[in-house]
Amino acid sequence: MIPAGAPLAPSAPARRPRVLVADDSVVVRGLIGRWLAESGIDVVASVSNGRAAVEALDRVDPDIVLLDLDMPELDGLGALPRLLAKRPALTVVVVSTLTKRNAEISLKCLRLGAIDYLPKPETNREVTTSTSFRQELVAKVEALARPLRRTAGDGTFPRPVAFSSPLRLLPVVPRCLLIGASTGGPKAIGQVLAETGEALRAVPILIVQHMPPIFTAVFAEHLSAQLGLPAREAQHGEALLAGRIYVAPGGRHMGVANRGDIAAIRLDDSAPVNFCRPAVDVLFRDAAAVFGSSALALVLTGMGSDGLQGCRALSQAGAGVIVQDEVTSTVWGMPGHVARAGLAREVLPLDDIGTAVARLVGGGR
Repeated sequence: MIPAGAPLAPSAPARRPRVLVADDSVVVRGLIGRWLAESGIDVVASVSNGRAAVEALDRVDPDIVLLDLDMPELDGLGALPRLLAKRPALTVVVVSTLTKRNAEISLKCLRLGAIDYLPKPETNREVTTSTSFRQELVAKVEALARPLRRTAGDGTFPRPVAFSSPLRLLPVVPRCLLIGASTGGPKAIGQVLAETGEALRAVPILIVQHMPPIFTAVFAEHLSAQLGLPAREAQHGEALLAGRIYVAPGGRHMGVANRGDIAAIRLDDSAPVNFCRPAVDVLFRDAAAVFGSSALALVLTGMGSDGLQGCRALSQAGAGVIVQDEVTSTVWGMPGHVARAGLAREVLPLDDIGTAVARLVGGGR
């Protein structure tokens, strides 16, 4: 901790993040290179296949690789393990069009060590005209680059985490588990749920992971296979059952509502919240009203601040909120906002969250 008023040591010049782009389309490579350069990010190499990406690694020393899946000679899935074998700490973002096959491969790449994925329009024309793709790409690279800038000594320091009240036990045993995540979330969610173990069978699990359509359905299938529990995209009006995992469908908000004496899923197509649909805030605010103090929410790694207002509502209702710490987060945006607002009962490393959830859901002290 730096004492108040103490002079800061001279900092080294901010290190501009270095990006390698691997895509078989010269049009896409050119556009991405220009967009990133305009945002102050150096594209140090632009190659047309995975083999060239692996060969360029030592020569250009990138921090981040944007890796297309469909490329000649060596595709993204084949190139990924070779890239990480050379540079285990390399940040790799998989880029793919929205197909079920690519969703399957993208999630496999996350298990193999890729940090995140980025959905890409199907045609070069759509890439050229899609402002949303450009905005998401630049925002994602900038978010992933921030820890690199801090490590390089740009003079910035994480703000201290403050709590509005001392850590305390939950007033009641949770009746539902809510999870919100974005960048880096699929892998983190899978780990937390696996480490929670048999306690998952005691509560319904509702997940908002920022993902496009198709990807969310595949993500649910992967969770079911990994955990041995029923998991699927949520359906409007279905009752919440203990031991089942409900994933918010890409492109739709998921909330909960009372249907007589039971709690049920609520889906809607209203406007994005925090530029997101599905949004974590929507689920958390609904859960605060329906479950009150018997809700337990997790905010895991992710860029942006989605979930902050929902955690405020949950906190006011007496519910428990646990957030992932900065060190183990891919991006400490969503959990960081909640922690700094003093809304988290606990800020924990990823490896400790599943054990904490199992203890709380099981009524342990």
